[in-house]
Order: sequence, then C-alpha cells, then structure tokens
Amino acid sequence: MPLPSILDRSVRTMALLGAGLLAALAQAQTPPQGVTPNEVLLGTIADLSGPVAPYGRDVRNGLQMAIAEINARGGIHGRQLRLLVEDHGYDPKRSVLAAQKLVNQDKVFAIVGSFGTPHSLAAMQVMFPKGVFSLFPMALARETYEPLNPLKFAMLPASFDQIAPVVPGLYRERKATRACVLYQDDDFGHEVLSGTEAGLKTVGATLVERASYKRGATDFSSQVARLKAANCDFVVLGTIIRETVGVIAEARKLGFSPTFLISSTGYSELIPRLGGKDMDGLYAVHTAAFPYLDDASAPVADWARRYQAQFQSVPTIFSVYGYTKINLIARALERAGPQLTTEGFTRAMEGVDVPGDIFGNPPMRFSAAQHLGSSRSRLSQLQNGRWKVVLDYDQFR
Repeated sequence: MPLPSILDRSVRTMALLGAGLLAALAQAQTPPQGVTPNEVLLGTIADLSGPVAPYGRDVRNGLQMAIAEINARGGIHGRQLRLLVEDHGYDPKRSVLAAQKLVNQDKVFAIVGSFGTPHSLAAMQVMFPKGVFSLFPMALARETYEPLNPLKFAMLPASFDQIAPVVPGLYRERKATRACVLYQDDDFGHEVLSGTEAGLKTVGATLVERASYKRGATDFSSQVARLKAANCDFVVLGTIIRETVGVIAEARKLGFSPTFLISSTGYSELIPRLGGKDMDGLYAVHTAAFPYLDDASAPVADWARRYQAQFQSVPTIFSVYGYTKINLIARALERAGPQLTTEGFTRAMEGVDVPGDIFGNPPMRFSAAQHLGSSRSRLSQLQNGRWKVVLDYDQFR
C-alpha cells in the first residue's frame, strides 16, 4: 500500500478516536437529570393521606426545613435545592406511579426519604434504570443498601439489623421462655420476623408462635388470641402506628401482658397519644432521640422553635429524620463540587463521615464498601407516656 494511503487512513483513524474520546468526555461531564447550573431537583414519596400520614407529613416537613435553610445560605455551589412531594397513601402501587412521575416527567436527580418498605423497593425499579438515586428511604429493609449499588444509600438500619441484636439481651433480662412474633405480611414484616429468629437463635431459643395480618387490617383479635393461647411471654411486633396500638390494646383487654418489642416504626409519640396508658412498657429500637421540648438541649430547643415557626406544629422524631437526610445530601453535594455528575455524587457520598449530632444520631460513615451510614441502635421503653432510653449505642449483648 502506498505510504500516503497509510498516512491518510491513520489520520482518519486518529480523528475518529479523538472524536469518540471527546464525545465520551462530554457525556461524562453532562449534568444528570434534575441538575442545572442553578438547581438540584429532588423528589420524595410520602404517605400524606393514609394510615401513617402523620409520619409522612413530619418527614416532609423536616426535608423542607433543611432545604429552606440551605437555600437561605445561598445553596450549594450556586445551586438551590427544590423538593417535589408526591403522596402514595401507603399504597405500593401508587408509589410506583409517583416514582414514574418524578423520574420520567419531572426528571428529579434523586428521591429522598421515600416512605414505606414495599413502597420504596417498588419505586427503585423505576428509578435505577434512569440513573436516579434512592437516598435514605424511610424503609427498614436491607435491600435499601444491599447489595451495593452506586445509586442507593441508607441512613437507618433494616428492621433485621435493629431487632436481631436486641432480642437476645432483652429476652434473657425479662426471663422470657416463650417468644412469639406478630407481623405485617409484607417486606417490612418479614424483616422483623427474620431478625427475631436470628436473635433468638443466638440464645438457643425458637419461636413458639407467629401470627400475621394483611396491610390495612384493623381487627387483631384472632392474632392476639393465638399468641395468648400459646402462652407467649415475649412478643416482637412488626407493626406500624395504628396496628401497634390495636394489638397492645387488644392484649390488655384479654389480660395478656407479655414483653412487647418493636422496631423504630413504633418509636413515636403517636403510640402513647393514641393508646394512652396501655402502651406503657413497650420497648422500641431507634437511633435519634425523641425531641421532648421541655427537657431539650439548647441546640435542639432552638431547632424546634424554628420548626414550629415554619410549620405551626411541634416537631417529632420523624421531623428529625427528614432534616437529617437533607443535611447528609448537602454534605455529599458540597464534596462533589460544582461539576455535578452521577458518578461524582456517588464518590462524594461514599466519603461522607458525620460525627454524632444534636439529635443523638450515631456517627455515620459511608464508603465504597458500605452504603449504610450506621448499623447501631438504641433501645427505649415507654414509661408514663414518654420514651426513656434503657440501652444506648454499643450496650447490646
């Protein structure tokens, strides 16, 4: 082949390679959906009209409060944060529709604080193919952070990881001999069931009875009767607010008084507010402490005053969760720099390291090998209508 032909072909090849490289670089530097020079668009999917609407509203308020404060300081790298809110009414099918709207129509960068375990897991199937992040869902399942995925990060440990460590010590302390579980028949409830079985196994015990109910149930008389008939003296609950109150009230009515333990779904002021004195004695696993304002620290009291001024309501632990989630995202956005990309945000999130905060959250550290901020929990008990910490971080045996 003549030398000029070889040179011509080499020049053309180099030109094509150069064009491909430039295109790849341009694509890598192209901002992901939901990101403009002036804005980062976030979404959340909450229950604002269903059985756990009080939880959903408080999480939303916490998210909005943190965003307002960040924007008032000038945003992050010149970008304001904006939050779009969708209501799923605690229906997983509506959660999928909400995710489709946020991802495909509104084109959000991330969905943060999505409420409910089956709801969040279903929404992820819509989000991930479009490169949309799932950040800190209000969902207590290992699938929110395992297996590792560059698009998913979690703040709260799964119900399994909350329940399994505390069951052995509490079971022995209460001198229990017959352990049982009552759970919602879905992903959330099965996490509680699995965690209970794993915890009992470490002390050579097994469940003597298990009872389940369908989401939305309001009558628990048959389930409680089964547990009483089995002489259960230690009952782990995979329940939400209304269901927790209904189960314990039914047990009290029957003169059935086992030790009741619940995951962080039951760590709420709504339990004693709705159930009254009957709820005393319930144990709950949690992380941050409930912000009782009459004995709050000065920083928490100041935060609560700002919250009340914005929303005309008293903050709850779920308000704290929402507020914490946005501030974790803000740290990652700061680390990612002004040229925000999907890959860059993942790397930045994997470098977030946060000490304990004013609310009593544990230190949270994310890494390339760990997308759960912390697996540590506390244990509180309802005493005279208020939650009191009885086991703090790292005291579980």
